[in-house]
Amino acid sequence: MIGEVAIRAAVRADGPAIRAIHVGAFPTSAEADLVERLDRDGDAVLSLVAQCEGRVAGHLLLSRMRVSGDGRAFRALGLGPVAVLPELQRKGLGSALIRAALAEARSAGEDFVFLVGDPAYYRRFGFAAETAVPFASPYAGPYLMALNLSGSTLPAQGRADYPPAFAELEEAG
Repeated sequence: MIGEVAIRAAVRADGPAIRAIHVGAFPTSAEADLVERLDRDGDAVLSLVAQCEGRVAGHLLLSRMRVSGDGRAFRALGLGPVAVLPELQRKGLGSALIRAALAEARSAGEDFVFLVGDPAYYRRFGFAAETAVPFASPYAGPYLMALNLSGSTLPAQGRADYPPAFAELEEAG
């Protein structure tokens, strides 16, 4: 059981804790490096932390994507990385971060949120691979999912591009 959880916007002083969360939650520092690169490049749109038991215990980042289809541009964000300290995983912190981020994206007027992740986990938040199918992407396939926040009609064909830092993550991996 964990105590009260507060979800809030990350501040500069959270940087070392955010890095430690991603380094602890993933097998390499690649995701931590990605968070820092997205921030440095100006592609980070929303950085949220979960504060629990007096410390920053989880982090989620939304970054700006370039998404278009059928001759129009869509407002879209990429969700990820998202991470929680290993000892506090499976206690709802990641879900709380995702729900808060989606609420912020919806209220900001975003059309779509995309992610690459486990369908069994992300379906509970409304993400579906079928929503991403019309959008060409290097990540196309069953793990590329999208959530249509605005109810926009899906294009017959389109394109979804993550910020350049994601391609560099793939090259490093």
